[in-house]
Amino acid sequence: MIKAVRGTRDLLPPETALWNHVESVVRDVFRAYNFQEIRTPIFEETQLFARGVGEETDIVAKEMYTWEDRGRAASDHGQSLTLRPENTAGVVRAYIEHKLGDRGLNKLYYIGPQFRRERPQKGRYRQFYQIGAEVIGPATSGSESPARDAELLEMLATLLDRLGIQNWNLQLNSVGSSSDRVRFNDALREALEPVKDKMCGDCQRRAVTNPLRVLDCKVPEDQPTIETLPRVYDYLDEASKKHFEEVTTILESVGVPFEINHRLVRGLDYYTRTAFEFTHGALGAQNAILGGGRYDGLAELLGSPQPAPGIGFAIGEDRLVMALQEAAGDLQLKPDVYIAPLGAGMNREAAKLARELRRANIVAELGDETFRLKKSFETADKIGARFILIVGENEVKADTFALKNLKSGEQVSVPRAELGQRIHL
Repeated sequence: MIKAVRGTRDLLPPETALWNHVESVVRDVFRAYNFQEIRTPIFEETQLFARGVGEETDIVAKEMYTWEDRGRAASDHGQSLTLRPENTAGVVRAYIEHKLGDRGLNKLYYIGPQFRRERPQKGRYRQFYQIGAEVIGPATSGSESPARDAELLEMLATLLDRLGIQNWNLQLNSVGSSSDRVRFNDALREALEPVKDKMCGDCQRRAVTNPLRVLDCKVPEDQPTIETLPRVYDYLDEASKKHFEEVTTILESVGVPFEINHRLVRGLDYYTRTAFEFTHGALGAQNAILGGGRYDGLAELLGSPQPAPGIGFAIGEDRLVMALQEAAGDLQLKPDVYIAPLGAGMNREAAKLARELRRANIVAELGDETFRLKKSFETADKIGARFILIVGENEVKADTFALKNLKSGEQVSVPRAELGQRIHL
């Protein structure tokens, strides 16, 4: 038997009803903040992620699904392509390619699958789904303003509240400008030199190639050492400190609670200044629901002729749904009415009724004329229908039908023209 590939899964009813609910709420909240949807290809040139995400990140070094798209000729080595492991780089590529900066400030969101070859664990899959948003535009559009950071964070707090996620925690940090990062990396490299050999293999490598990534280490045994390392905040210039303080001031003014976490750096090289995560205790040790940050130099890194400051985030939809499942209850779609045709030739009459009712926005399920009445009642009960509608020869001639409420047991005869109104009650 062929099964789903390890690290992937099928999403089945009734769970898909919860996914649809989440995405519906997301679209409603994003619309209120004037975000518009963007849909980018599921694969891109490999260099987009190598340059944008960073060659020393775990995503690029270990986790990408990459292949060579060769031509027909044996000598044609083709183009290196990669299934997208994240979507920010693709959105920025689209921003540059389509000259979206000419429109001014762009507030864009996406919903879709991403792919990473990582060890599957609770709520983490090799094909996973992300909900994300980016605010990007020329500096003259206000895209680098701390007000944009605060608005994005306030929107996320609103979204989690609207979804019913309780007791979330917002952690904030500033990783500074590119020049701040140079100074901090030098200090980190110096501090790591005498202790790196006691740390995990990844940290030993990162201590040389990209010291900032050491702070992103999740190995428990390395945490005491990491706590002794310098704080990035102490290496921020005045402009970066002022930006961060303005973000926190606005959040306080609108009543969004947060904690400052000086070790928070996120896992991607393109972040600058504000970095953040929302966490939730129901998800265990790896408790981040979503995260993001500012990436003021990413567009230029990917070839933009003009600076395009930006800030964005990605929500792990798989983990968000997991956090909601216990509290969500039964969201399975249940029919309003089960239509039970009785006797030869009644399937077509039942189909006519179903079409009329569905046009009135009534969820109808059809039975079959070969079913006995007992089986029709059992089926209607099994699928959770509120009513059963009997369609027999006598009912069709009278154009009046027996409608039974399966919860109360009440049965009434209802003229065809009144069925929709009666079922809606």
